[in-house]
Amino acid sequence: MVKMTLHEIDFTKGLTSEELAQLEAAEKMPIVYDDDCPELTEEQLAEFKRISDIKKAQKNKQTVTLRLSPQALAKAKSLGKGYTSVLARILELGLSDNELIKKCL
Repeated sequence: MVKMTLHEIDFTKGLTSEELAQLEAAEKMPIVYDDDCPELTEEQLAEFKRISDIKKAQKNKQTVTLRLSPQALAKAKSLGKGYTSVLARILELGLSDNELIKKCL
């Protein structure tokens, strides 16, 4: 077994014939299930899909219209490209801070 860190791997080079042979041999090996790694049922596999769908739905962003003062917009735009993503993260942080919300009401 050979262990390498990510910075030691040269991704610009192709695989050697030995490495290709190892991959081909591994592909032909049977899958062996045990107590630590049991075979999954169809229901369990469906759960994985459902969790990924939930995660995807949580990442979907909604488009909203928001009015900002000229000063706030200028400061946001001064952050450069991607400033709207920064504003979204600032808003998320602010909404999770109850003291800040009370201060702004």
